[in-house]
Amino acid sequence: MSATVTCQVTTERGPGTVTMSYARVGRGEPLLLLHGIGHHRQAWDPVVDILATEREVIAVDLPGFGASPALSDGLDHDLPTMTAALGALCEALELDRPHVAGNSLGGLLALEMGRAQLVRSVTALSPAGFWTRAERRYAFAVLAAMRGIAERMPPRVVEGLARSAVGRSVLTSTIYARPGRRAPEAVVAETRALAEATGFARTLRAGGSVRFTEDVRGVPVTVAWGARDRLLIPRQGVRAKQIIPRARLVRLPGCGHVPMNDDPALVARVLLDGSR
Repeated sequence: MSATVTCQVTTERGPGTVTMSYARVGRGEPLLLLHGIGHHRQAWDPVVDILATEREVIAVDLPGFGASPALSDGLDHDLPTMTAALGALCEALELDRPHVAGNSLGGLLALEMGRAQLVRSVTALSPAGFWTRAERRYAFAVLAAMRGIAERMPPRVVEGLARSAVGRSVLTSTIYARPGRRAPEAVVAETRALAEATGFARTLRAGGSVRFTEDVRGVPVTVAWGARDRLLIPRQGVRAKQIIPRARLVRLPGCGHVPMNDDPALVARVLLDGSR
């Protein structure tokens, strides 16, 4: 069942409020789940039930995505603000240094939370920020194109494409290695979420200068990369291991950029192992 929480945050530009939608299920040590840019918390649905057998799972719609409104004009969608907002979320939900797992943008935010000592462990799936300049330009161009297509495509066309495996591949093969496995209603919902993401442009703009260059100390880190990631190519995982030498680097065979749907059992095992 979903809920919303409003948090007070203080940034270099001053104080502000952030409202986030989330779903909470399961029992055990808390595990916070963070999705990627243009997505929503339902990206984690394929693994939530598995995780909930051993963890209290909190899946969040990041500001400006899913059911969460964008940040107010006085706040930037940058790493310091987003990290502060997630710290305030943990405080509001009485999560005492939860485990955190994130994908893409969410993976970068999870690592930032680890650097800030806000969490017990970090599991990052194809995290952003380990790119070269050329790799970043490529990824941003692909994301902008996906957003433009989602905005222009009539709902009836999306629904029609989603009915077939070939159509689902047309819509989602950039992020899934096995798009035919995605449920039609999920493809429709995430295409709509991409088109309606009020924080997309500001988040993408803020990411233009982002590179993760500092080690994460004091918390265990797992970095996992889909072997068939077409958005953030897998060699970026090697770069992540060089920057965070104590991190456990895991290869996800047969998985794309958003691996939770490609191999739910494997991804759930990686997340549970990373949060032990």
